[in-house]
Amino acid sequence: MEVDRAAVWNDCLEILRKEVDDQNFTTWFKPIVPLKAADNVLTIQVPSQFFYEWLEENYVPVLKKAVHAVLGPNGKLEYSVIVDSGNRQSPPVTVSYPNGLKSKQGQSSNGPVSSGEYTPFTYRVLNPQNVNSRLNPTYTFDTFVEGDCNRLARSAGLAVAKKPGITSFNPLMLYGGVGVGKTHLVQAIGNEIRSKLPEKVVLYVDQNDFTNQFLNALQNNQIQDFQNFYLQVDLLILDDVQFLAGREKTQEMFFHIFNQLHQTGKQIIMTSDCPPRDLKGFQERLLSRFKWGLTADLQEPDFETKLAIIHNKMESDGIQIPTEVAEYLAFSVDTNLRDMEGVLNSLLFHATLLKKEIDLELAREVMKNIVKEIQSDVSVDFIQKTVADYFKIDAEAMKSKVKKREIVIPRQVAMYLCKRFTQLTLQLIGENFGGRDHSTVIHALESVEDMMKAEPSFKNQVDELYKKLKTRVGSSSN
Repeated sequence: MEVDRAAVWNDCLEILRKEVDDQNFTTWFKPIVPLKAADNVLTIQVPSQFFYEWLEENYVPVLKKAVHAVLGPNGKLEYSVIVDSGNRQSPPVTVSYPNGLKSKQGQSSNGPVSSGEYTPFTYRVLNPQNVNSRLNPTYTFDTFVEGDCNRLARSAGLAVAKKPGITSFNPLMLYGGVGVGKTHLVQAIGNEIRSKLPEKVVLYVDQNDFTNQFLNALQNNQIQDFQNFYLQVDLLILDDVQFLAGREKTQEMFFHIFNQLHQTGKQIIMTSDCPPRDLKGFQERLLSRFKWGLTADLQEPDFETKLAIIHNKMESDGIQIPTEVAEYLAFSVDTNLRDMEGVLNSLLFHATLLKKEIDLELAREVMKNIVKEIQSDVSVDFIQKTVADYFKIDAEAMKSKVKKREIVIPRQVAMYLCKRFTQLTLQLIGENFGGRDHSTVIHALESVEDMMKAEPSFKNQVDELYKKLKTRVGSSSN
């Protein structure tokens, strides 16, 4: 005779809640769905094969106690295990395991214990306060400078930090080129969660460490310990996931860990150098899971963001950097933020070693050894003439107050190239264009950068002019 399966399972849960701690109760019993209760048999659905094996290995005594208390001494438990979660077109695939609650010698209701060990983790029931989260404490939201280039990603990161595993941003996939701040942002999320939610287990790991740990566990027959460790993590941050490409066994393991963490409400964050749709060498089912949550990109910082990063970095070292030096560096370093940090560290080292104030002269001296494109062989007049000839306008028009587009665009391009090929300050560049101030030059530089990104044909024009001037530099240095 069939009885109310929900009522039977709820009664079992009340007993189980008293036998295990809150974290294990939430992880291993809340996800279970009662399917049927009839003839002293309770059938429950569990989300994976691993989930089923974990219950049978570690929680038989407490499950038996609950089932017998609710259904009587002859009560039995059956499992329906999801082996494929399916999709919109195909329903989940399950297998049934009758006659659960088999006695196992040496089982304990106190949770799993293992003596197995592999580098760098030893499996045990994790205490959040003692776990090495592998986070850099200097990577915080306070030290992460927000700009148009990263605003969406930072906002998503803040939302996840406040409610890990609860928002729709699970998984959170952040992508972008080298040195745009991906690692800083994901570690800021981890540090925020550790600070505000100390009961959470947080772990940052890059794909290389994850792969090596997995291979080590595979060689030492400790895969179960490897899984057990990762399944206790509340926030898993996997950096540089693109390097898992082609690693079939590692992807298979990550797929199962991903599924279990996601199904139990744990937060997953990943970084990549490209969006999931462009990742090659990945299982399709894994890529589909990467797209479940939110994908956000981080782009190269614009001028204003670079300025803020420079001031933020220098202030954190207790140094006030002159505005003209910050602007010089912001426009001179056009690669990535790691290079910018290297330049700033070099500048600080030279200032300390030489006992000099940080000024334009020192900044130029440092940059000579870092950015080869900083040259002084091309004059402003030559740049203005070259640009004027290219756009077929009078060079003197660029120094006038005329605001027609056919004059404004060449003027801005000439200012942009002056910044690239001379060591003049923004103020001095402006003075060479009819006495304009440095804010006008900044606007010109930003406008050229924006147009180059938006209009490929315009970028080609600027690149062509750049090559002409580069040729001049090369010939004059021979």
